[in-house]
Amino acid sequence: MTACDTTTRTPAPPAREGWPQVATLIGTSLGFGVIQLDVTVVNVAVKQIGAAFGGGITELQWVVSAYTLMFAALILAAGALGDRFGAKRVLCAGFVVFLAASVACGLAPGIVALIAARAVQGAGAALLGSCSLALLNQTFTEPRRRARAIGLWAAGASSALSGGPVVGGLLIAAFGWRSIFFINVPIGLTGLWLVWRHAPRPLPAPGRRADLAGAVMAVVALAAFAAAVVEAGPRGFTSPWVLAGLAAAVLAAAAFIAIQARTTHPTLPLALFRTREFSAPVITGFLVNVCFYGLIFLFSLLFQDQHGMSALHAGLAFLPMTAAILAGNLLSGRVTAAAGPPRTILAGLSAMAAGCAGLLWIGPATGYPAMLAQQVLLGGGIGLLVPPMTGLVLGTAERSRSGVASGALTAFRQAGSLLGVALLGSLAATRFYPGLHTALWVSIAILAVSAAVLMSLSHDRGDALPGAGRRHGQITLIA
Repeated sequence: MTACDTTTRTPAPPAREGWPQVATLIGTSLGFGVIQLDVTVVNVAVKQIGAAFGGGITELQWVVSAYTLMFAALILAAGALGDRFGAKRVLCAGFVVFLAASVACGLAPGIVALIAARAVQGAGAALLGSCSLALLNQTFTEPRRRARAIGLWAAGASSALSGGPVVGGLLIAAFGWRSIFFINVPIGLTGLWLVWRHAPRPLPAPGRRADLAGAVMAVVALAAFAAAVVEAGPRGFTSPWVLAGLAAAVLAAAAFIAIQARTTHPTLPLALFRTREFSAPVITGFLVNVCFYGLIFLFSLLFQDQHGMSALHAGLAFLPMTAAILAGNLLSGRVTAAAGPPRTILAGLSAMAAGCAGLLWIGPATGYPAMLAQQVLLGGGIGLLVPPMTGLVLGTAERSRSGVASGALTAFRQAGSLLGVALLGSLAATRFYPGLHTALWVSIAILAVSAAVLMSLSHDRGDALPGAGRRHGQITLIA
């Protein structure tokens, strides 16, 4: 396999967006939004599920973690499936699996059945998560419109993720905990119909053979990492089980890289990582998620354990951050068009760092209003940087490789989320406020490293930061 940069061509005038493109955007956004909703909505139902089934802490943790683990473990393989059989087909299959598993969750007779259904739901989420963005990339081929579409797609997903506690609290109060799973059915059916009816024809690559060994090693590496990080919360990072899981993840990852280097049909072409325009935003996505989702977890503890808020009130406390994420996503396209993707991402990182710095002084007597502006900065920062970061990743691979590219970004971001919750959560496990301050300093340092990684883009060819006024060349992969 070789890689080469294609010459930049002046794009033809784009056709007007029609209903099929809009419908595809809505359908893919619903697909990714519903899986993001299920990342957080279950957190507010854990107490009610425990009361219904009598499960212990470990069982309840796995109700939440089984979904996350399967999502993280299968996302890369799902992206490869989308490239081989067509993003549209695999996305529709993901809708079917996710909806069937959601119904099974809502009807679960016991805690074991619920955990199993949540694992299947995570498998469906992997199919949706990797292929929704790939299909969007195939639908919007003109760079400016693709950036705008990605911004809207990210806005819906971010709102669903951040609004999960609010939605969960309202549904549980009105209809009981099973309703948080049944709400997926009308949302998912709408998305499935829009995609099946209006999305463009699939762009499969039937000539590519399945990289079975690579896919297995990817699943083992991601699953072992996810399981180890999930167990690091209750057991600690020094637990023999956690260390064994991390060691297994490293060995499987090394085997995966070795397989990818010598196979002619890789699950994740290593040529993608030879360009910083792919590797830098992927690494940035991992690091940003370590900070953001680790801090979201600490804020949940702050609101409920320290301030005594109910689950519903804690969810409502996240609304300003949710609104800031939405505003950042919607503004991102215009800012990117004016300043370029790297500068837009740097602006988002700076806003997040400022939000972290503004929280360093808080203590037990600090009220919620005094933390509001800092949360808005955190939400607005990540909302601003996600669309251009996603656009950079997609812009480096030909459209027939969109599933692999988006799957890689999602896998790295999901791994960062898992690590962030375990790492920052462990810092505040014994003494909350000193631990929170340490977590904020760690986050500021990670954001600074993220900025340094992104700045490396400017040194690749010795020119100015790319993206302001020129279009990236793509990496054409020749198997």
